[in-house]
Amino acid sequence: MALGKRDIYRLLDERGIAYEAVEHAAVYTVEEADALRLPYPETGTKNLFLRDDKHRAYFLLTCREDVRVDLKALQAQIGSRRLSFASADDLRDMLGLIPGSVTPLGLLNDEARRVRFLLDEAFVGRMVSAHPNENTATIFLQTDDLLALLAGHDTPVTVVTLG
Repeated sequence: MALGKRDIYRLLDERGIAYEAVEHAAVYTVEEADALRLPYPETGTKNLFLRDDKHRAYFLLTCREDVRVDLKALQAQIGSRRLSFASADDLRDMLGLIPGSVTPLGLLNDEARRVRFLLDEAFVGRMVSAHPNENTATIFLQTDDLLALLAGHDTPVTVVTLG
């Protein structure tokens, strides 16, 4: 069963990971999230669920919300076949998420460890924001804590350089 918002809060508390949570109306786009005027605007992200053209490799990219992602440059950087957006069905089946709720914390639902996490280097050593597997809240935590949580789940992580 997929971890929901309360499960994520409980897990972070159990692991002693410091975070700040802000509950809000559901948001589906970066623009809607920006309109909420959440704290720590420098932590704003966009999350893209990607796949290669053979549907064999899947990636979740967390990057700055204002960066333009060049998929051709990204595929060259990570050594992938041609990249495109994965389907809502794949998102639900692999990460237990719906469109608008894409978050690196959804990788904790990837029991098969099929999805590789790609993190924009701009967040290394800083704070990052993420939905707690539901788009009705945003949490703020240190990127190192997020990476440690994913490492404990054996999620493959690659830091990438974007625009």
